[in-house]
Amino acid sequence: MATWIEACAAEDVENEDLIRFDHNEQTFAIYRSPDDEYYCTAGLCTHEEVHLSDGLVMGHIIECPMHNGQFDYRTGAPRRSPACIKLKIYPVKVENGTVFIDIGEPS
Repeated sequence: MATWIEACAAEDVENEDLIRFDHNEQTFAIYRSPDDEYYCTAGLCTHEEVHLSDGLVMGHIIECPMHNGQFDYRTGAPRRSPACIKLKIYPVKVENGTVFIDIGEPS
């Protein structure tokens, strides 16, 4: 069942960048792609639990700031070691300039 929560204003996330969003003791990363689409993943790297919001976004890739592991933020798939465990991803919708994420069941 969907559990949509308001995360941020769409304009808060710059193109090809991300922001950190914390809710109920969980950390999320909200991305804006070069195609002006929005995505959301768990906010911590699966390798060392470092905040991805301090990382570098390149195209559709987020690079962890600690050991340079990379993930495709659209799918959560690891793309460069030491990252080897997929990030949880969450559905996103934008309505009236507001970004909502569904924290119900991550994929």
